[in-house]
Amino acid sequence: MLQPTHRLCLAAGLVVIFAWGRLAAQDTAYPAADAQIPGPNSPADFKAWLADVEHWRRERLIRIGYDGSEYTRPELKWTQRNFVCVQMMIEERNFYDPLAGRYTVDRYLDGLNQEFGGVDSVLVWDTYPNLGVDDRNQYDRLRDLPGGIRGVRRMVADFHRRGVRVLFPETPWDEGTREEGVPHWTAQARLMAAIGADGLLGDTLDGVPRAFRDAADRLGHPLALQPEGLPPDEALAWNAMTWGYWSFPFVPMISRYKWLEHRHMPVVTSGGRQHLDGLQAAFFNGAGYADQEDVIGFHNGFTPREREALRRIMRIERALANLLVSPRWEPHTPTLQYGVFASKFPGEQQTLWTIINRNEYDLTGSELQVPFQPGTRYYDLWHGGELRPEFDARRPSVATLAFDLEARGFGAVLATAAHPLSGSLRALLAEMHWRARTRLADYADQWAFLPQHMIETPSTPPARDAPPGMIFIPGGAFDFKVEGVEVAGGDQAGVDVQYPWEDSPRRHHDHRLTIRPFYIDRYPVTNAEFRQFLRATHYHPRDDQNFLRDWREGTYPQEWAAKPVTWVSLEDARAYARWAGKRLPHEWEWQYAAQGRDARLYPWGDVWNVAAVPLPDKGRKLRGPDDVTAHPPGASPFGVADLVGNVWQWTDEFEDTHTRFAVLRGGSYYQPQGSLWYFPAAYRLDQHGKYLLMAPSVDRSGTIGFRCVVDAR
Repeated sequence: MLQPTHRLCLAAGLVVIFAWGRLAAQDTAYPAADAQIPGPNSPADFKAWLADVEHWRRERLIRIGYDGSEYTRPELKWTQRNFVCVQMMIEERNFYDPLAGRYTVDRYLDGLNQEFGGVDSVLVWDTYPNLGVDDRNQYDRLRDLPGGIRGVRRMVADFHRRGVRVLFPETPWDEGTREEGVPHWTAQARLMAAIGADGLLGDTLDGVPRAFRDAADRLGHPLALQPEGLPPDEALAWNAMTWGYWSFPFVPMISRYKWLEHRHMPVVTSGGRQHLDGLQAAFFNGAGYADQEDVIGFHNGFTPREREALRRIMRIERALANLLVSPRWEPHTPTLQYGVFASKFPGEQQTLWTIINRNEYDLTGSELQVPFQPGTRYYDLWHGGELRPEFDARRPSVATLAFDLEARGFGAVLATAAHPLSGSLRALLAEMHWRARTRLADYADQWAFLPQHMIETPSTPPARDAPPGMIFIPGGAFDFKVEGVEVAGGDQAGVDVQYPWEDSPRRHHDHRLTIRPFYIDRYPVTNAEFRQFLRATHYHPRDDQNFLRDWREGTYPQEWAAKPVTWVSLEDARAYARWAGKRLPHEWEWQYAAQGRDARLYPWGDVWNVAAVPLPDKGRKLRGPDDVTAHPPGASPFGVADLVGNVWQWTDEFEDTHTRFAVLRGGSYYQPQGSLWYFPAAYRLDQHGKYLLMAPSVDRSGTIGFRCVVDAR
């Protein structure tokens, strides 16, 4: 028998051998880096590289017990042609007209067609960054879109009428707002079936769980699933697409998931303002591209060159989509010039090469050598013409193809034994020939931020004396210093807002103002005061969804008279102010009234005082704000009260060509827990919240109120 020490040594050795065996069993010289597999180290390594990654694929599919039957489902075949997906914020101004009160899908899609040739799917983003401003969960926000479920279903049908598929996000981190009462997958399956949507994007998910697929199938409404993160390889069986934040080295990498399953659709996104590398990677892989031009309130716009590049490569991909799912895909197929990389997609009678030039200079001359079969003809799809193959008498079975490639440009070659060409291919060649008259390099390639415009707030008739309930704020010089608290965007130009004196939107603002004297409400407008307005005017908004949602039978709960009115949109607040002979404050007026002249962090000083604000509500259901008079220690140097920590307060509105948004001040008592992605608080007087605007139905919130000002003589 072994002695105890010998047994321990043997056990340790077996552990080491077992661990080494697990690592070595999936041996490859080119291990995947997240969602990508590196290419060969040099052209001379191509054959060894291809053999290596093919071996890895075979073994990997065995390891995960892969069954690709999901990709044969007719209702999901559209994912294999999803070459351009746009992430569209619901606040996109071309998507919904709040004045007319209707969705404008045709206007939106017409703009995308003009910009870069249209899209194949749209991800309707209705959650972040406004999710968490109150206790409405992600499903409530969808139900609160204009027209409710019926309106959304008609909107989805409008996209379908134009041949565009529709996805919505699933945000698994939304576990701090109102409980839905059923699992996320059940809630999503029911909602997506009710509105006729086609799929889900799993926000932050490393693979959309199988439970979402099963829940949708049980309802007879299958959904295409697309995770934002990196799914385990096993999840390829039910995640038909992936969202790809890729790396873009000089030698292009290949999609791990498309390499494992040739019918899988990676949708590449650059995740920022530079798109050309991502477009090259997508074309090289025969993959899709995600347009994230206007996301979470700032603009990542394409340059004219990038727009035209996307238009051209996706025109080719759509025309040859049947080849891009070839099980015989050969990435990094040999080329003849340095820095030129090609993927070969063979079919029965046709073969497509997608080609990119990673060099920063133009190339001319011979680019490809391909096997030649009599009767085969070759077409330069990028320039829209036929290629004349050249032959070496010593190698008559090899054709050499010569064509031009722009610096950091694209190429595409089609070999076909099918004659005559189909009408669609003739149309493609004609269009690409026409487009090739203008080189990509001739298009402007300078990114520019979207300038913003602040909506004018008309002055009021000047008052000589303080109106009832208002406090006089003397004019004078004021150092207006404030920053946005958006979670994303960093300090890039284009983030946050652009004040009239600024030449660009930016997160940090510092400007000396001369403020004219004004009067400001001592307290936010209360429920009792708002009811007086309703009785006097019989005001009722055209879009009344969620209007005064916490009232019942035309009035507020009995004990809520002195609480700030909420569930009022910016338009509702302005209507009240006009009736009262007042207006909403400019943000700098609000801050001056709250801060005084000493740049204090809070109305009462520089140290947080729990007695000056309501207790935070960290539950999953709003309890309601405190009375406006409940916290006297929270008053400012001027005596203005209830500025911070009870309800957000409307101030200025801004717009650019794609988005409207309002600046909210003061923060609220509601603090949903569990995620940094919820709408962030801004209690400090040098901070503000940027709140994206779509329509009153979804803009209204249980944590947003307002106070008014009057201009002084």
